Amino acid sequence: MKTLSIDTSSNICSIAILEDTNILYEDSISDRLTHSEHLMPMIQKAFENLNISLSNIDLLTCAKGPGSFTGIRIGIATICAFRDLYNKTAIGISSLEGLAYNIPFKDNSLVCSLIDAKNDNVYAGLFKCQNNHYVLINKYISDNINNVLTSIKPYSNCNITFVGTGAIAFSDLIKDTIVNSNIVPEQLNVSNAVAIAKAGIYKYYNCNSEEELSLSPLYLKKSSAEIELEKKLKGI
Repeated sequence: MKTLSIDTSSNICSIAILEDTNILYEDSISDRLTHSEHLMPMIQKAFENLNISLSNIDLLTCAKGPGSFTGIRIGIATICAFRDLYNKTAIGISSLEGLAYNIPFKDNSLVCSLIDAKNDNVYAGLFKCQNNHYVLINKYISDNINNVLTSIKPYSNCNITFVGTGAIAFSDLIKDTIVNSNIVPEQLNVSNAVAIAKAGIYKYYNCNSEEELSLSPLYLKKSSAEIELEKKLKGI
């Protein structure tokens, strides 16, 4: 099975094509402002390199957030267009879940994905590794980093691996708060299309939940534009 995966949820635009779980092609570019300009040429280049087309793709996956509001919309719109045009299966994967798949599998290990949401806030998800996939514990949250770490403390009798831009930004606080913590090397802290594909492939074979497979954006908090509009409507 061939999978085309894209991740435009961060400042890095990344694409990947996998044959089952083997990487056939991978590319990325770091330029948040021009994801819309780079994405299609990157996909076309991948097809040309592999001498295939969209008709050869069996599964489409993309990151559905949280992350860049504009980037998420670009990625989802592209995958939806491909899905509708070629009648393909398409699956949306949380950026937080994708980050967990950057970490090698070790049964019963815990991974906490943290995305820096600025002003001491993070998007967070705690995952447990089971049979070579990651299962979300409780639910995704958007909160102050101190509140997030407090909620994770009950699990700190086991080693917890922290991954993501939030893990880098708050590494010292994490180490001071969570005794059994491990911060992964910097290169593993970015959501990417390969990890999104691996999560999507597992769900393709093992998950029937419409909510989990949905391509609806996962924002967790309102955009700045929505917040400003609400303030105006309330006369603030």
